[in-house]
Amino acid sequence: MRSEPLAWPPVSAQAASLLEEAADLLVLHRDFAAAVERCEAGCDSLGTGPGPGSGPGPSPESSAEVKCSLCVVGIQALAEMNRWREVLPWVLQYYHVPEHLPPKVLELCILLYSKVREPQVMLEVGSSWLRDKTNKSFPEYGSLLELYLLHVLLPLGRFEEAEELVHGCDVIDSKQQLAFLGTICESRCQWTKQEEMHSAAEEQKDAATETVLGALSQKLLTMLTLLRRALRSMSSHFYLLPYKKMLLATFLLYLVVVRLDPASPTALPFIYKLVQLFRQAWAAVFSPIHRPPIQD
Repeated sequence: MRSEPLAWPPVSAQAASLLEEAADLLVLHRDFAAAVERCEAGCDSLGTGPGPGSGPGPSPESSAEVKCSLCVVGIQALAEMNRWREVLPWVLQYYHVPEHLPPKVLELCILLYSKVREPQVMLEVGSSWLRDKTNKSFPEYGSLLELYLLHVLLPLGRFEEAEELVHGCDVIDSKQQLAFLGTICESRCQWTKQEEMHSAAEEQKDAATETVLGALSQKLLTMLTLLRRALRSMSSHFYLLPYKKMLLATFLLYLVVVRLDPASPTALPFIYKLVQLFRQAWAAVFSPIHRPPIQD
């Protein structure tokens, strides 16, 4: 790119100069944000359409090749800044539709979203690109088909779609088709085995949870039964208390303490009656065996 920049058209020369700056910022200075800015400026100078030379086998001096290189540098810079979610929208703003993506750009996008465990992002993009008749003339078509199968369709469990894509592809030969179909079959078996293991693990987990909950429920039921018996015993015990006598004793105590003078001779009958009531209540609460001695 640096050997003959002046032989290019003025617009391509400007884009090539921005590409050199972006590459230096990415590799040497590690200034990823500035590298993305240079790539955007270079792509804007070339226009947002696919441009001439976007078909198969573009020459090194073509604007399409420069735009592709700018997008490759921009993808790497965005990935370094952990802005991988912006990669596909950022690329499509310069190519509009997935079918116009260069093979190298599509390859980087598939690998990037596979690495971050988001292969579903490239599901429709890859399918549209591979089903386009113009793209089937690219020499990289077979490798991109394999990449799409291994990193997008199979990790998502889209086995029927993968088989349909392989059977409908007239670019690869029968040997490659058999190899792809064998890979799909092997991946399907592994997927089924993992699903069975996951289901068994879930069943064991549910059984263990039910066992724990059953033990806790049994303990809780036992505690509630004991508590009910205790409450029933206490209720039956307090039911035997002479409530009327206790209320009368409380009332007499109120009269003696609040309304009467205990030192007065007129208060003695009330005090005596109060003592008798407390004795009767004491005898009703405690049994003769555990009754403490009462002294006058």
